[in-house]
Amino acid sequence: MTETPEPVETAPAPAPEGAAAASDAPAAAPAVELSPAAEAVRDAYAFEGARIHLGALMEGEEPNPAAPVNLSLAMLNRHGLIAGATGTGKTKTLQVIAEQVAAAGTPVFVADMKGDLSGIAVPGADSPKIRERAAARGQQWQPRAGATEFYSLGGQGTGVPIRTTVSDFGPLLLSKVLQLNETQESSLALIFHYADTHGLGLLDLKDLRALIQFLTSDDEGKKELKSIGGISSATAGVILRELTAFEASGADAFFGEPAFDTKHLLRRTPDGAGIISCLELPAVAERPALFSTFMMWLLADLYQDLPEVGDAEKPELVFFFDEAHLLFADASKDFLQQVVQTVRLIRSKGVGVFFITQMPKDVPADVLAQLGNRVQHALRAYTPDDAKALKATASTFPTSDYDLEKVLTTLPTGAAVVTVMSEDGAPTPVAVTAVRAPESSMEPCPAPTMDAVVAASALNAEYAQVIDRESAYEILAKRDAEADAAGAEGGKDGANPYDAPAPAGGETDRPAAREKAAPRAKEEPGFLDNPAVKSFLRSAGTVLGREVTRSIFGTRRRRR
Repeated sequence: MTETPEPVETAPAPAPEGAAAASDAPAAAPAVELSPAAEAVRDAYAFEGARIHLGALMEGEEPNPAAPVNLSLAMLNRHGLIAGATGTGKTKTLQVIAEQVAAAGTPVFVADMKGDLSGIAVPGADSPKIRERAAARGQQWQPRAGATEFYSLGGQGTGVPIRTTVSDFGPLLLSKVLQLNETQESSLALIFHYADTHGLGLLDLKDLRALIQFLTSDDEGKKELKSIGGISSATAGVILRELTAFEASGADAFFGEPAFDTKHLLRRTPDGAGIISCLELPAVAERPALFSTFMMWLLADLYQDLPEVGDAEKPELVFFFDEAHLLFADASKDFLQQVVQTVRLIRSKGVGVFFITQMPKDVPADVLAQLGNRVQHALRAYTPDDAKALKATASTFPTSDYDLEKVLTTLPTGAAVVTVMSEDGAPTPVAVTAVRAPESSMEPCPAPTMDAVVAASALNAEYAQVIDRESAYEILAKRDAEADAAGAEGGKDGANPYDAPAPAGGETDRPAAREKAAPRAKEEPGFLDNPAVKSFLRSAGTVLGREVTRSIFGTRRRRR
């Protein structure tokens, strides 16, 4: 674990005219006379509760440290948007907010697509230039790091592996990953329903593939599937092909056990600081759909497990969703509806969600309407479409004296147009803000440091080793192996229809259970003594009825 941060620095109530407003303003800051506009910003952003210092109001080309711009910590569960063109400072703004939220005692989750957020685990590099820049923004800069836990999807990269089972992931999110149409999505949901009601645990992709082959190629499987609706062989073929290609891409590493428990994202250090969970994602940059749906799985799992807390002094967790456009690209109507519903409802669970993207239009309008805290960096208007998007973005801000279409194209790096949710639920006046400097490192965390953090983590010992317990594949294969043995005694022969080859570059098939099988055995005297049936019943006892406890995303509700 890295160095624990000190408590967050927050600005006090509005100071008398001529005094510095922020608590971390330089001790020798000269008294200044505020303009009416600066005074209005100072008063509007001086919240009574805990605050996150975002920066200082820009007047002309210079920041005014006597007019600080803050975020209300209690209102972060009203969600937010950090947007702007490439290179305008979005990631550093995310870092500034995240490190202060964690220091205030709220755990933070950040997705690090490019690897440049990992520096949040390392104190920033001190220099006269950085201190001068900070002082101009009303910030008394001190180098410090956040208490950080590094994660990776399926162990691909540096970090504690995050995995989940196929059953926990659910049919809706998996349909998006596989890019299925509505008919194929409903068919996959039917297959999950069958697995849930028949005690067939779906832990990894091979389990799902075996179950689909059983239900569509085995005579008895077809009869059972027909009894609950049935699916066409063409639809099953499409799902199998997409599943095999998905598995061959290496995505099977993300499914299996031990399944990650999202309660670990809610931890704090012994002195009360929130732990920053940093998911390292460079290894999955080529699979954006997988990345985005895993992020929604995390959010959906948190939603279903957290109790209702209403409005509290600080959130239970703040979730930063970088590269948010990946979530909504090629998403089905049903999926978008579930995203909107989750964003609306998770506020009452004390979770704040920030979407980080280039253009606000990357986020659907129904989601955008839920984002009360807005930090908009510079936009570019090189094409007619850009100009249209610029005009639409400017129109979403409260009325102000700024010519926002002009301001948004001329903002320097590190500056942003800001409006946030005040404690009385109203948006604050628009403020062009010079964003403060991060106190953690703006460079990526060195590899040896990351390795040391991961090695020292208690979670790494819990999740690093893959567990391969009995599940749908083994149950079906064992059952049919017994039938094959019985058939051989009667002069019959059969082959295991579920023994598909391992995908190229993937893991080898599991041992003996995948060797051989045939059509299922009929009940005979002593059927319950059959070892395969006993195994089936044991599994059924643990997963029976899951379908009635699935969340709005189709993810499985786990009883803690």
